[in-house]
Amino acid sequence: MNNVIVYSKNNCMQCKMTKRFLKEHNVSFEERNINQEPQYLDTLKQQGFQSVPVVMNDAIDPIVGFRPDSLRELVD
Repeated sequence: MNNVIVYSKNNCMQCKMTKRFLKEHNVSFEERNINQEPQYLDTLKQQGFQSVPVVMNDAIDPIVGFRPDSLRELVD
């Protein structure tokens, strides 16, 4: 599955666990770190999100937090 985007921030355990899960299951993703690229924080707020990680993909609804049950949908 392509076009997986993970919005994350520094020192976020749920973000680390989400990225580790995706890597372990060979799901490629683009990381958008809101500490390094603060414009993405505005994007998330405009869409109603108040926490990270947020995982987005065209094929599924956004996943907020570390949710291995939902992340499995991204595994081929």
